[in-house]
Amino acid sequence: MKRRRFLAAAAGTGLVAGTPFAGRILVPGRPGLPLPLRSTAPLPRPYQVPLPLPAVLRPVRTDATTDTYAITQRLARLRILPGLETEAWTYGGSYPGPTLVSRAGRRTVVTHRNELPQPVAVHLHGGHTPHESDGHPTDLILPVGWEMRHPYGMSDMNGTGVTTLGERTYTYPLDQRAATLWYHDHRMGFTGPSAYRGLAGFHLVHDDEEEALPLPRGERDIPLMITDRSFAADGSFHYPALDPAWGTPGVTHHWMEGVLGDTILVNGAPWPVLDVQRLRYRLRVLNASNSRIYKLELDPQPPGGDALVQIGSDGGLLERPVRHDALALAPAERFDLVVDFARYRPGTQVRLVNRLGSGTTAEAMRFDVSGAARTPADETAVPARLSTVERLDPRRAAVTRTFHFQRSEGVGWTINGMAYQPGRAIATPKLGTTEVWRIVSDFHHPVHVHLNPFQVVARDGQAPGPYDAGWKDTVDVLPGQSAEFAVRFTDYPGRFLLHCHNLEHEDMAMMADFVTR
Repeated sequence: MKRRRFLAAAAGTGLVAGTPFAGRILVPGRPGLPLPLRSTAPLPRPYQVPLPLPAVLRPVRTDATTDTYAITQRLARLRILPGLETEAWTYGGSYPGPTLVSRAGRRTVVTHRNELPQPVAVHLHGGHTPHESDGHPTDLILPVGWEMRHPYGMSDMNGTGVTTLGERTYTYPLDQRAATLWYHDHRMGFTGPSAYRGLAGFHLVHDDEEEALPLPRGERDIPLMITDRSFAADGSFHYPALDPAWGTPGVTHHWMEGVLGDTILVNGAPWPVLDVQRLRYRLRVLNASNSRIYKLELDPQPPGGDALVQIGSDGGLLERPVRHDALALAPAERFDLVVDFARYRPGTQVRLVNRLGSGTTAEAMRFDVSGAARTPADETAVPARLSTVERLDPRRAAVTRTFHFQRSEGVGWTINGMAYQPGRAIATPKLGTTEVWRIVSDFHHPVHVHLNPFQVVARDGQAPGPYDAGWKDTVDVLPGQSAEFAVRFTDYPGRFLLHCHNLEHEDMAMMADFVTR
């Protein structure tokens, strides 16, 4: 859709006041986030289904340097709730999508074919990726057979996007550390509904350093994608889109602070169960919810506490393990954990609970510990030292920049008072230099930076928080709080993105381009 047509269409919604996505945000008349969006479909009792594990995708071609994959994005009818089918937007017919497994330093090439009814864009979240494969929100893949005269939203504003018809190939050099990455839709203005309908999957990267450690692997290395969803009476995903035809972005005014579901899904299943032996397990936990923040805890705690041993963060292994009783997890954050179920008595049922939830959102999943009298020998361990992590020195930063993430009267969700304008760069970092970026927040904003990971160096001028260790690509900033991180920009010139990963905030303009040179 051309710029003038979008502005004309959106002018009557309260979202637009002269610039793309700008507008007065209508806030519910009570403090805090709204209550969860209520499902009208009957919800199952927790702990009735086994935990599904996403299939690992096999390459269609492999040579000495490159693994090549093909993924078709298409509609699929899934059985998520008993007795009902849910139409999902999927990568390859499943939710989550298939897991890609790559080797650090070995190129991965993925061709995405779009057989969905709307345009898409694919972002490898956490990937150190050239700008042409980064999945910028205006670099769209139009559906197969799409008529070019058909309006397709925000893709052509200022001529900044590169649109392809039917297919697009993304090249990931993966010149980075082993880490738990994920891929998801990033279409401008519609990331929230696209992800809500199922467009998300894991991409795991391994390297020699990680594989030299005696960590759990194979069937005891478990990816856990946690999301919250609500369902209509017919089993369909219930999402409060402002425009069900997807011509205008945003959600109805009650949900502009963020959409919360009433059903917790783990790997696409409601409150599932995983049978575990009395051994150590590696849990790669991803919060893929649109806006919900979790505080996860095992119940009961094992004797002595410290049940969750963190070995990695968004950007890979920590230098040393960090032990937690509970773990706060904002949208897009990943925590790599080891849990030793040998600390529990045989037959114990261990719930993973959400201390920030209530009712149906207070439970996530359950681990059923084997009741076998004899436990096999555990060959794994968590070393006292995991990795060498280079420390970025904020005192050597070339520049310090401040970004205010706030709701601006008459404009909306903004960065430095500006709603997103494609092609307008908020910063121009020089490749090879380190900068300190200071985020100041008026609300709860999980802030994500594309291209390079960063290290949190301060919160409110004090020490980093308990969940800030290691390399991060998303930092959770609380209302009225500031966070500072050091980031070194490397390798790839071009246009990248800084944005809030509350997907409703992102869709309503809380994004900004930066350009590396």
